[in-house]
Amino acid sequence: PAAISLTVFAWLLTLHPQAASRVYAAYGGVYVFVALVWLWAVDSITPTITDWVGVGVILLGVAIIISGTHNT
Repeated sequence: PAAISLTVFAWLLTLHPQAASRVYAAYGGVYVFVALVWLWAVDSITPTITDWVGVGVILLGVAIIISGTHNT
């Protein structure tokens, strides 16, 4: 089921009118953030300061990707 879901997700990205790679990169950044929150909330493992700094850097990268100039 996981492989099928990922395949369908990747296929759906190809239907997006903008560059799918940007959408996928933004998705990846949000995924990392949610994974860290899951670690904390569900697995009861407290993230370290470097975990939070790393997620901050990733989300900053996502913001740059999303807000940047996009030539189509």
